[in-house]
Amino acid sequence: MATTPMPVANVTPQKAMLFEVSVSKQELLQELQMAQRVTERKTTIPILSNFLLTAEAGRLIVSATDLNHSIQSSCAAAVGVAGSITVPGRKLFEYVRLLPDGNITLKSLPNGWVQIRSGRSNTKMVGMDAANYPKIAEFPASGAISLPALVLKALLPRIAFAISGIESRYTLQAALMILKPDSLSLVATDGHRLAVIEKKGEPLAGVVAEQKHLLPQIAVSQLISLLSTVKEGTIDFAANETNLFFRIQERVYIARKIAGSFPNYEAVMPRDNSLIAIANVNDLASSIQRVSQFADERSGSIRLALGENEIKVSSANSEAGESEDVIPAPYSGPPLVAGFNYSYIIDFLKSIAGTDEVRLEFKDASHALLMRPETSQDQYAFQYVVMPMRT
Repeated sequence: MATTPMPVANVTPQKAMLFEVSVSKQELLQELQMAQRVTERKTTIPILSNFLLTAEAGRLIVSATDLNHSIQSSCAAAVGVAGSITVPGRKLFEYVRLLPDGNITLKSLPNGWVQIRSGRSNTKMVGMDAANYPKIAEFPASGAISLPALVLKALLPRIAFAISGIESRYTLQAALMILKPDSLSLVATDGHRLAVIEKKGEPLAGVVAEQKHLLPQIAVSQLISLLSTVKEGTIDFAANETNLFFRIQERVYIARKIAGSFPNYEAVMPRDNSLIAIANVNDLASSIQRVSQFADERSGSIRLALGENEIKVSSANSEAGESEDVIPAPYSGPPLVAGFNYSYIIDFLKSIAGTDEVRLEFKDASHALLMRPETSQDQYAFQYVVMPMRT
């Protein structure tokens, strides 16, 4: 990933400073769980393994960063003394998780340690000087866009699986988010398959012209997690020259931008796939899963053979054997046999779970397969492209 880490000063043991809060275990644990997702566990900069805890105005703010990704969240707290401390993140999370329900008191000690008290439990942890904690970028004061939380929550998981995991192709290690005045789209590809989903008729206040932003793979995962508990409303999105900002209720997630451009995905979208078969999603998924047990382990290759009102799924492996399955599927075109990586098709079928039927559009055995949910009730325009394999 083409990013330049910000410089961090040498860390020193935490200086004695005033800090004292009392907070509910469940509320604190919820925020620690979110924060620990970006905390560095193995790092040459020890303070990145810590949380920054800040007590102010009746709230406890929990911050974590690995320099490329940051989370700031907060919960209600009885603040005895306002101030900031740092505490080993993973250790604090695991310890608080094991405490009984009730209030927890965190208090700084004269030697710079942090005392954690809950009921009869009394623990002291060694922190690092809060003054050396990396400064986390602030959410821009202007230019924020309101995004529909439930739309983003629905779209992200449907394209996440298609993001590339190959580090050398860093622009493919991201999803493309496209904002238009009346729509929100997400695109992901790993070079072998492409997922495109769009929610039209979704007015986005503040968007006057098309905007494109690359969401790093980790950011997609973080946003899915942060949106998991959201049931309504909007989130705030903003961007500057270096960062993407998402404000989700009491939490702010910040991702450092990726340098580079997303591929021209529109150029590879099939335009004239006229051979169409419609299959039951569960039937096709079950058939492929059975047959895939005999697919080549390295290539994952299976064959889809289209015949009159049926799809024959088959695989063969000289070491394991061979398998064949037939499912009914309306089709009246010429016979066609094409090979595909079975996991690519299964990933898409899982992403449209709950949909009754899937539409498979072919041109011939050597061109990409286009798949989409076969329903007029789906509020999202979802298209999935899979490149074929030699049979």
